Amino acid sequence: MSKQKGKLGLTARIVIGMALGLVVGLICFYLTPHAEPGQSAPEPGFVQTWLTGGLFQIGSQLFINSLKMLVVPLVFVSLVCGTCSLSDPATLGRLSLKTIGLYLITTAIAITLAIVMALLLKPGSGLDLKTDASYQAAKAPDLADVFANLVPANPIEAMASGNMLQIIVFAVLFGIAIALCGKAGERIAKLFEDFNEVIMKLVTILMNLAPFGVFFLMAKLFASKGFETLGSLAMYFGLVVAVLLMHAFITYPVLLKALTRLSPLMFISKMRDAALFAFSTSSSNATLPVTLETVTKKLGAKNTIASFTVPLGATINMDGTAIMQGVATVFIAQVYGVDLSVSDFLMVIVTATLASIGTAGVPGVGLIMLAMVLNQVNLPVEGIGLIMGVDRLLDMTRTAVNITGDSMVTVVVAKSEGALDEAVYNDPHAAQKEEEVHLPHRTSQS
Repeated sequence: MSKQKGKLGLTARIVIGMALGLVVGLICFYLTPHAEPGQSAPEPGFVQTWLTGGLFQIGSQLFINSLKMLVVPLVFVSLVCGTCSLSDPATLGRLSLKTIGLYLITTAIAITLAIVMALLLKPGSGLDLKTDASYQAAKAPDLADVFANLVPANPIEAMASGNMLQIIVFAVLFGIAIALCGKAGERIAKLFEDFNEVIMKLVTILMNLAPFGVFFLMAKLFASKGFETLGSLAMYFGLVVAVLLMHAFITYPVLLKALTRLSPLMFISKMRDAALFAFSTSSSNATLPVTLETVTKKLGAKNTIASFTVPLGATINMDGTAIMQGVATVFIAQVYGVDLSVSDFLMVIVTATLASIGTAGVPGVGLIMLAMVLNQVNLPVEGIGLIMGVDRLLDMTRTAVNITGDSMVTVVVAKSEGALDEAVYNDPHAAQKEEEVHLPHRTSQS
């Protein structure tokens, strides 16, 4: 009994792994020789070869790959399970409208908040930043192409390439077909439910390995970057982080309380583990298995809702990215001495909100969306080079905010559909037993 009481929880172990990784990474950074201005880069030493590019690289890549390994099967299986259990086909259409509407509303609020705060605090005023970094804007897909490509010509290829929108569409159609197939459909549905249980157990196993993976990720990041990139961009960096925290701890709780009357404090408390995962991985898709486990096991949303809202949110919900775009647009305009009109800011809000769907699933989506926004208001895209140095650190916080928004919308939609177990939501210890892995062992016989 005393042993169980003294055991650290998963959140505490992840925080310890994160803190240790940060300290070890900074030590490695300052032990690594760096080139002086005008000098060629020194030969890689022991730290770069065996730690930063060796142990830390291997450990962090294994952790990320293990999470990504589950994304496609988890999204497909859980979404098929959820869809085939919907008794009323009209429910799916209503679910889609609610979910996409809420995601677009929170994104619009996020970028509006970012622009207002940036205009008030003026992070770029008086700065004359020079950078050798440049950014070549990749071409974003046309919105028409995005909608035309929603239905996969080859579902297997869509799964192999990780095209989330196509996987979601195929899984929904497959689930509907199962629901319409009578007895044969019931047998297939039970098989998928068993698959879902096995995959969720895999998620639990990976969650228990998370402290080690987080350690390697943080160590690799800070061994490579250190804190030196924060110097001249401290105001921009601090403002983006502040607005992200305001959105996570004010906007989401206010919306949750207004729309559901549920406790925002309970919600924030139960999001800790998923937020830490998102922070360390910087990927909503990689964190998706943990987010789905959190909203179903800890927050009480039924799989019929969560299996649709969470994968869709990981694909199109870009609140954290929208905040970065709002602050970055104002910052770049101030650095270059360009005055933006009210109509320009309205165009930024509309463009960034719609682009969150139009650029879904595109690699480097945040910077592509920012390039689109800058072009829309005639700001130099080269300005992205000014903020690229700190974007990796900001991306970690953005991802944590994104998955918090996914979970909040899931709870709101589940509550509105009568698919939220409030006893589970209000239980502070919900899913704690499920987070533990107990391997079977043989006992000796006397």
